[in-house]
Amino acid sequence: MRLDKYLKVSRLIKRRTVANEACDAERVSVNGKPQRASYNVKVGDIIEISLGARQVKVRVTEVSEHATKETAGNMYESAE
Repeated sequence: MRLDKYLKVSRLIKRRTVANEACDAERVSVNGKPQRASYNVKVGDIIEISLGARQVKVRVTEVSEHATKETAGNMYESAE
């Protein structure tokens, strides 16, 4: 699954366009390297997001094309 879509489906970022713009601005890194929105997310990847004063670091535990509000939280766990 593309990185921008994963960020939206997992509800880490609210909109896919915002996720795409964050990737273009190198505010999203995977396994310590800034990645483009087209990066293919895999289970076990560590995603770091820097938006304003907010810093989020999570480990991917599940990749799913669709998620409800209840299951979106199961797609990642805190990596801090």
